[in-house]
Amino acid sequence: MSKEVAVIVGVGPGLGRALVARCSSEGMAVAAVARDADRLREVTKGLRKVTVYGADAANSQSLKATFRRIGADLGEPDLAIFNAGTFEPGQVLDIAPEDFEHCWKIGCLGGLITAQEAARRMLPRGRGTIIFTGATAALRGSAGFANLAVPKFGLRALSQSLARELGPKGIHVAHTIIDGQIESERYEHLTKERGPDALLKPKHIADAYMMLHRQPRDTWTQELDMRPWSEKF
Repeated sequence: MSKEVAVIVGVGPGLGRALVARCSSEGMAVAAVARDADRLREVTKGLRKVTVYGADAANSQSLKATFRRIGADLGEPDLAIFNAGTFEPGQVLDIAPEDFEHCWKIGCLGGLITAQEAARRMLPRGRGTIIFTGATAALRGSAGFANLAVPKFGLRALSQSLARELGPKGIHVAHTIIDGQIESERYEHLTKERGPDALLKPKHIADAYMMLHRQPRDTWTQELDMRPWSEKF
């Protein structure tokens, strides 16, 4: 059996790096994709079987060219994870249309392009997994969070449509809802305030993603809801 290939779009120092590390630990050839290739090299330093690609998730030509390069360098993807997103807080009356469009392009349109490019390469083989990283905002919009909720709502709808369209053709499509803060240096104060295991650990989220990829097709999960024990819902 040839080595599996994982493509992860939207790799940063938190969940993105954990996803790269988890796939690498499985012996997969990993394509780590982010806008800033130099920063990405720093983020993935020390990880084996990882190739870095600079691409803009909001730019269709950039992503398409990157998938072509990945195919030539590593082979076609068995697993594609869309983990990109951005958020610019603002009240509805203050949101600039160009900011709204920018958040939507990265958080939703980028997901469509990633899924299209991955599916085109998976369908001839009749297998593969596409996973979208979602959030609480995919279920409800909060005041001041329209720039996040709208792309996340759209990404969830996209995942549902793709699951119905691609599932019967052998492609497992799943959407995750990350309901809570992910543990990081930025939220170190919350860890101290709330106690151990009160925030989601990136490594454990990555384990759940790998579980989705390894699921037998008679029990595919289309949406996985994850939150720490301390989170209210």
